[in-house]
Amino acid sequence: MAKINKIPYIRVGTEYYKFVEQVLFSGDITIKLKLWKLPTIKQDELPELVREIPKYDDFTIVPDHLNYKQVINNLYNRYEPFEHIPVPGDCEKTIAFIRHIFGEQFELGLDYLKILLEKPVQHLPVLCLVSTERNTGKTTFLNWLKAIFKGNMTVNTNEDFRSRFNVDWANKLIIGIDEVLLEKKEDSERIKNLSTAKIYKAEAKGVDKVEIPFFGKFILCSNNTDNFIKIDSDETRYWIREIPPLRNDNINLLSEMIVEIPAFLNYLINREYSTSNRSRMWFTPDQIRTEALVKVIRGNQTSLEKELRIIIKEAMLNYDLIEIQFTAGDLCELVKGTMRASVSHVSETIRTKFGITNIPKPSTYKQYYFESLPVTNSETVCSRTKKGRYYTFTLDMLED
Repeated sequence: MAKINKIPYIRVGTEYYKFVEQVLFSGDITIKLKLWKLPTIKQDELPELVREIPKYDDFTIVPDHLNYKQVINNLYNRYEPFEHIPVPGDCEKTIAFIRHIFGEQFELGLDYLKILLEKPVQHLPVLCLVSTERNTGKTTFLNWLKAIFKGNMTVNTNEDFRSRFNVDWANKLIIGIDEVLLEKKEDSERIKNLSTAKIYKAEAKGVDKVEIPFFGKFILCSNNTDNFIKIDSDETRYWIREIPPLRNDNINLLSEMIVEIPAFLNYLINREYSTSNRSRMWFTPDQIRTEALVKVIRGNQTSLEKELRIIIKEAMLNYDLIEIQFTAGDLCELVKGTMRASVSHVSETIRTKFGITNIPKPSTYKQYYFESLPVTNSETVCSRTKKGRYYTFTLDMLED
């Protein structure tokens, strides 16, 4: 937050605020607006200064990095000014680091960063950097982005995100969560909904909720590569990358990249996009799909879902089918050798995990079932005609 003149106060609506300098743990200084009572200002300052305090009708939040305006139609912009000035120069270390983070999706990674800089209100996928190993650069990536976007980015804990008091991050461009472990379904749903939200209600302690524009982009970092968050098999909003360890243990890497920020910004601005806007989150699901995403989806599968996928796929491959029919009762019988599951549990799993419903009225279909072979003491899959309210599965449904 920058002062627009030498007077350390502003009036917004009927409230007075003071620009207060705060020294961060890093040694950096940030400026915050704090409510300040008019009697206190009159007590501390000369009458001439009080009369000159700038007055604005209200706050607004308009993110912009390259054409920033502090005041728009007499509204005071709470989005903080962009501090860096792009200049030509060398950014070799930064480019190498981005290539390390995004790997084979390097060009997509550069597009992601260019969108953050040039199109801050554009929705983007939830970027997740995961690794079980140390010294991969995940935290360095967050700290580097923080150095670029300063007060327009925040790094939260799991508890910060879950708290209903969200005013400290609801108006930020980037919301990073380090060491993330959001294992509850409602955590995933909240992030998923916010990733495409345009409006959000900010809430502070003792203050009523206020509806504000929301343009936040989530970046999650975790040492858990399997199930750090709940993700359904049909989810398209997560971009998950498994990050390998850095080849060189350069303890000065972050400071060296911070020096290169002006040159890197110049590089980004002059670079053409490798992709075009093809979805509400810019990238298509196919563009950002990775093996790391598939791994998390598998890690979130219940034992019943995994068993159903194996059994149904096995039957289709054995009979060379492109689709197959089962009732919930059929599948209960097929899984009972490995687990206990009720018809209602199977039905619910099919509805939520496969996204299909059974036919409304009983109809004839080919039933597949296990039949014991007494000589070899093994089982084989057999078929017969039957009538029932079946589900139809295809091979596409069974892919993770």
